[in-house]
Amino acid sequence: MSSERIDDVSGVTADGAAWLASAGTYPRSTLALWKEHADAPVVLPCGTIFDVVSAPAVFARRMVDRLWDEGPGSGPVATFRGRMLLFAAPGTAQRLPSLLRWEEFGRTGAIPPLLCHGNGDAVTVPPLLATTPPTSPDSRWLVAPDTRHPWLPGPEILLWAAVRAARAAVRISIFPPADQDAKVYDVSRRR
Repeated sequence: MSSERIDDVSGVTADGAAWLASAGTYPRSTLALWKEHADAPVVLPCGTIFDVVSAPAVFARRMVDRLWDEGPGSGPVATFRGRMLLFAAPGTAQRLPSLLRWEEFGRTGAIPPLLCHGNGDAVTVPPLLATTPPTSPDSRWLVAPDTRHPWLPGPEILLWAAVRAARAAVRISIFPPADQDAKVYDVSRRR
C-alpha cells in the first residue's frame, strides 16, 4: 500500500456515520451527538455490526499494507493510543485467536498480541471529521467508513494478512549475527 493512500484521510461520510451508529443501542441519539460534536470520539459496542482487531501500530501497518497490496483491501481502519483498530466481520473476534494459535507464527511470537473485540466488548472510535492537523494524533481514521454496508474482512483474511506481515518482518540469513564489538580484518588481499 502506498503511503499516500493511507495518509490521505478523509472524514467519515454520512453513510459511514449511519453504519457506525447502527452498532449502538440508540443510533439516532449517536447521530444527533455527532451532528453537534463531530470532533468527539464515541464508544460503540462490537459484535453485531462489526468486530475490531486491535494490533500494535507497526505490525498493523504491515497487515494493512498486505491487505491492500496483495489482498482484497481492508475495511475501516483507525488508530487509537498507539494501536490500530481493524474493523472486521462479526464473529472474527471469536474465531481469530484460535486460528492464530493453530498457525505456527502464533506459537513462535512472530505475530504480536492481537486484541480481538467482539460480542460484549466496546471500542472507542475516532471523531468523524478529519482535521488538519488532527486534533488528536492518537485517535484518527486511516480508512474511514464511507458506505452503509462496508466490506469487512473475516478471520481467515486477517490471519492471512497477519502471517504475511510476520513473514515480511522476519529476516532470514544463513550467516550468524555479527559480533558488534569484534574487530574485522579483510584478509582477502593478503599476499
